[in-house]
Amino acid sequence: MCLLGTACAGSEETGAGGGAADDAVPAGDGYPVTLENCGETLTFEQAPERVVVMDGASVAEVSTLLALGQEDRVVSNQQSYGMSEIEGRAEAIADLPTGGVETNDAHDIPREAMLGLAPDLVLSTTAYGFDSTNGFATREDLAKVGADTYISPQGCDQDTSSMTIEDSYTLLADLGAVFGVPEAAEEIVTASRDRVSAVEAAVDGREHPAVMVLFSNMSMGANEFSAVAVNGIYDDILASAGGTNVFAGTTDGSFADLSRETVAATDVEALVVISFNDPDAESYAQDLLKEFPQWPAAQNDTYTVLSDSAYLGPDNDEAVDRIARMLHPDAF
Repeated sequence: MCLLGTACAGSEETGAGGGAADDAVPAGDGYPVTLENCGETLTFEQAPERVVVMDGASVAEVSTLLALGQEDRVVSNQQSYGMSEIEGRAEAIADLPTGGVETNDAHDIPREAMLGLAPDLVLSTTAYGFDSTNGFATREDLAKVGADTYISPQGCDQDTSSMTIEDSYTLLADLGAVFGVPEAAEEIVTASRDRVSAVEAAVDGREHPAVMVLFSNMSMGANEFSAVAVNGIYDDILASAGGTNVFAGTTDGSFADLSRETVAATDVEALVVISFNDPDAESYAQDLLKEFPQWPAAQNDTYTVLSDSAYLGPDNDEAVDRIARMLHPDAF
């Protein structure tokens, strides 16, 4: 499973979809647009009009489209977490068309259904979404019917352990260019950079508490704690917020698979629980603190619950701000 990220670049001003389209460049300006994407050169003569968003266990791509005000171009969206830090975002995603697609055993759009949607652009979080062995249409299949394909940053080889907040900005810039709204993308990126910089300045010089980041009620390995997030964008967000990952170095990948004994023996000073389609992640976090009362996090009740701001997407600054206020409340 590929779990990636988002954040609130000026979310108070962007509305239900997080859109910043009011200042967008009219479609048609700035074309043709050429991008290099995972070994392929993409050229757009105009903004795509029939966009398909594959699942990929992400909302990065659909949230970015909403933030850029491009929701009317979506003919099928398979991404949803059912919740968001951004007011109205989850509802806006739920209102998008699905195209009546019945997903396959790999939980995404099968080849024939994809071709039947007649897309002119298909977005996938990683190359997984274009792998024929999963029953999906390949990039070559889609090119033959006139559809471009875009794989999000760090998704070319399906290894997201090197992902950073900068990759979220790249996704915004790329899609802003593709849809003819580069100024809207730049506005969001600038607001996010400014907010992250302000947080970094506020926490500068302070001790970095040891933070455990994990997904609620999720099993991804053999151990009880197999969805512990490390490396990549998770650690990048923590660093900007004035924290450090307590399980850094336990794996080269994006998720550590840890036993209960290892978790119990670790001094967790703060807890970040990420909800992925879990309607009660708050209770999960509270139960975890009760289960490990020896943690400093439990003794000080230091935790926060996030959802889509914690990985690739337009809202990483929201995660940075919330975590920083949890770790360093007197800095704000």
